[in-house]
Amino acid sequence: MNVFYEEGGEFKVGLVLADNDTSLQVEAPHGKRSKVKSSAVLLRFEAPGHTAFMAEAQREADAIDVDFLWQCCGAEEFGYEALASEYYGHPPSAAESAAVLMRLHGAPMYFYKKGRGRYRAAPEDALKAALASVERKRLQAEAKAAYVAELAERRLPGAFRPLLDQLLYKPDRNGIEWKALEEAAAAAKLTPVRLLERCGALPDIHAWHLNRFLHEHFPRGAGFPELPPVALPEGLPLAEVEAYSIDDAATTEIDDAFSLQALPGGARRLGIHIAAPALGIALDSPLEAVARERLSTVYFPGGKITMLPDAAVDAYTLAAGRDCPALSIYFDVAPDFSILAHETRIERVRIADNLRHDALEPVFNAEVLAAAGAIDHPQGEALAWLWQFSGSRLHARKGDMPPPEDRPEFTFRVDDHGRVSIGRRPRGTPIDRSVAELMILANSTWAGELHAAGQPALYRVQSGGKVRTSTAAGPHDGLGVTHYLWATSPLRRYADLVNQRQLIARVRGEAPVYAGKDSTLLAAMRDFEAAHEIYGEFQRGMERYWSLRWLQQEGLAAVSATVIRENLVRLDAVPIVQRVPSLANAQPGARVELAVGALDLLDLGVELEFKSMLDAA
Repeated sequence: MNVFYEEGGEFKVGLVLADNDTSLQVEAPHGKRSKVKSSAVLLRFEAPGHTAFMAEAQREADAIDVDFLWQCCGAEEFGYEALASEYYGHPPSAAESAAVLMRLHGAPMYFYKKGRGRYRAAPEDALKAALASVERKRLQAEAKAAYVAELAERRLPGAFRPLLDQLLYKPDRNGIEWKALEEAAAAAKLTPVRLLERCGALPDIHAWHLNRFLHEHFPRGAGFPELPPVALPEGLPLAEVEAYSIDDAATTEIDDAFSLQALPGGARRLGIHIAAPALGIALDSPLEAVARERLSTVYFPGGKITMLPDAAVDAYTLAAGRDCPALSIYFDVAPDFSILAHETRIERVRIADNLRHDALEPVFNAEVLAAAGAIDHPQGEALAWLWQFSGSRLHARKGDMPPPEDRPEFTFRVDDHGRVSIGRRPRGTPIDRSVAELMILANSTWAGELHAAGQPALYRVQSGGKVRTSTAAGPHDGLGVTHYLWATSPLRRYADLVNQRQLIARVRGEAPVYAGKDSTLLAAMRDFEAAHEIYGEFQRGMERYWSLRWLQQEGLAAVSATVIRENLVRLDAVPIVQRVPSLANAQPGARVELAVGALDLLDLGVELEFKSMLDAA
């Protein structure tokens, strides 16, 4: 006796060795013996033999038209034996019954299984939908295979062109285009983006870097929504000073300016004046929502994405020839540069001029100061005093600490044709130091005042080398001050705007805008820290991109570099720090010549190889 049975969703056949009523001991055609429950048995038969049965049943099943079989069934549930009898027109053989059962079981779209050996024909509408789905999947599989073949030949399928932005920046991982791209990229051992680039889909790699950043962090675009007009405060007193800003020529968000007045006995009154957008940006305003979302201006070579729209910047920037709303802090400074008193005011300040680095540096630099001590400029006397004052302040903060590493600052200019020029500007110039000391003085003084008043703010704290933002004040070891915050760039950084609100409330004698453990303040701190890091990383990445473009543009076969440690070097001509595996046994500070190999603008890589030693010490 042989049995045809179902086990684990599969049909099997076996020779009965022993029948124990509830179970059978059977031997499979390949000789394996197993125990089968009697309830799993569908057919018992003598012929054909169990070794030939499945092949004969499969031949019979292959000859059955599933669609015809479905048409033979009514709407009611049925057993396979009855259908087999109706289909063949005679009592079916074991192989014929098994064939019908196998055909029913193998067509789940046509027949719904209702129990062991029992089925019901699928309704016509459901069957049509299922068949359409199968056809659609078949066509998709064919299209996917065609896409993979084209991509393998480094040709971009036509269907990919209208989807390029999606594939590059926000892929639909269930779409057949992305699945084809992934499969082709895996076969070529490339990333999907690299494969698209080799298929000619990335003619402008710079645009890809920029758009990738925008899609992730500015999904609605870098432009601004329609916003109400920017409000300007009324009734502010006009300060009895004229102020001057010092900025790079490209700066439009002019946040800070200074003024200087003579006092009796040789003392001076130093004014530090900060643009005051917090006077016109209400907490619940649409403009506040925009600033809160962006959190900072994003800088990169050849462009920037401002935190505030042009109308808001224009209203509050410290532009020359205007009386500008400002949060000012005045310091009375003795002839020995000690500070006698200070006071914060909310006022309008007359901006006499916007001084620019490129015009100041020829007359206000270390060489001129060392040779003559005087500055040939209409504001030369004030600038010379600032230089002396900044030196006194720096010594007071740093004492005899060694100066920081003297590395240049790189400036990038990209023209309309994509040609890049890279300039080297030394750090710590008299201009930089003078302005920096003014900002450190204002920020540390205001931080100390808010801390003493027990008011939370977004403080900058550094201990153990790590700088972080905190709602509680603490020392900033790197600057050598007991308290510090950012409040001098409210047009560019949201943290400064938040802190300016706290300072304005304190000057007016009002309750702080943000209370202790304010969830709004804590959320702003967390989000600002994250955005500050993301934007900084993007700026560094774009500077590396344009550095590589410059190396490519200049066609340099070799460059000089300075060893930082082991095989880590810093290129002299561009801001690139990279390991050079072929460099060994060079001491920190040594200067070497490196051969420039392949450049990769997509992954921002460059092959460098040690060529010769320029200076071992």
